Amino acid sequence: MEGKSIIISAPSGAGKTTIVHQLLKRIPSLKFSISACSRDARTNEVDGKDYYFLGVDGFKAKVEENAFLEWEEVYSNNFYGTLRSEVERIWSNNEVVIFDVDVVGGLNLKKQLGKNALSVFIKAPTFEDLEYRLRYRSTETEEKIQMRLSKAKLESSRAPEFDLVIVNDDLERACNEAEQQVLEFINS
Repeated sequence: MEGKSIIISAPSGAGKTTIVHQLLKRIPSLKFSISACSRDARTNEVDGKDYYFLGVDGFKAKVEENAFLEWEEVYSNNFYGTLRSEVERIWSNNEVVIFDVDVVGGLNLKKQLGKNALSVFIKAPTFEDLEYRLRYRSTETEEKIQMRLSKAKLESSRAPEFDLVIVNDDLERACNEAEQQVLEFINS
């Protein structure tokens, strides 16, 4: 049995994770799908809470087992994916899965889940805002920031492929709009 899903995607720095956290606080039936990745945890991240940190070999083993609903190599040897078991666990409790994924991952999930998923693209008001947000979080090297900015230009061009685009020019307004749209979808 398939349940409903909410897919939140955006370029790095657009605010998708902040909006996902707000939706999780506001809508009790939503449960976060923890993605798997091959990278090491950042200082503030916890395995099994923020991501499943599998390492490159562990990730590739899961690919071989067909354990992923979707996965991709975002950068060289930097893999991210959605474990089937994670989605099934949430649906088995009659809850709605919410995904916080990059743009390609979001479109791949929408392809897999079809009408049972609402795909939402979060957009920064301007490219300059996006760059400022990436620099402000101070978690990346200059090289990584440039890589993310280059990728963001490509990802932004895919916004029309999503069911809904929300411009995050005011966080409270963007969260309210997301909440309204998600509740409408869940209750339809």
